[in-house]
Amino acid sequence: MSNKKGLWQFIKFGLVGVSNTLVSQIIYMICTALGLHYILASVIAFVLSVLHAFYWQNRFVFKEDENAEKRIWWQVLIKTYCAYAFTGLFLNNVLLVVWIELVKIENFTPPLTELLNGRGIGISNHDLAVDIAPLLNIVINVPLNFLINKFWAYSQKKIPAKDSE
Repeated sequence: MSNKKGLWQFIKFGLVGVSNTLVSQIIYMICTALGLHYILASVIAFVLSVLHAFYWQNRFVFKEDENAEKRIWWQVLIKTYCAYAFTGLFLNNVLLVVWIELVKIENFTPPLTELLNGRGIGISNHDLAVDIAPLLNIVINVPLNFLINKFWAYSQKKIPAKDSE
């Protein structure tokens, strides 16, 4: 694969990732606003956003190579969930605990909280930290997700060339 093709594929992966992040974040924020614990909210957002990612990655990013073995959609879906389970569920939730419980990012949110509260958006430092924490994970998760999906979940074995007789 040429460097240009790989870069373009990463850019498309990033575009799908932006939409997926929005889907995930909106679901996460709705769930926490409904009173669900942030870990449960993260799990629900994960399940729905990976389904969204699978659809768009399959159609837009990792298009099926017609000169390779045909993909079986449900196997790719399972691999996609497994790939994201590591980064988007396990690693993401570990990092949420790190940001919220250990680093205590709410200690860094008062200026933004004051700005939002001054604009009529009533939010506590803790609630803002809970809403921001998943966004911090993107720097780690995006490159790792790309590599796992590209080289495992959506990979296809090349069909050997037939000898011409």
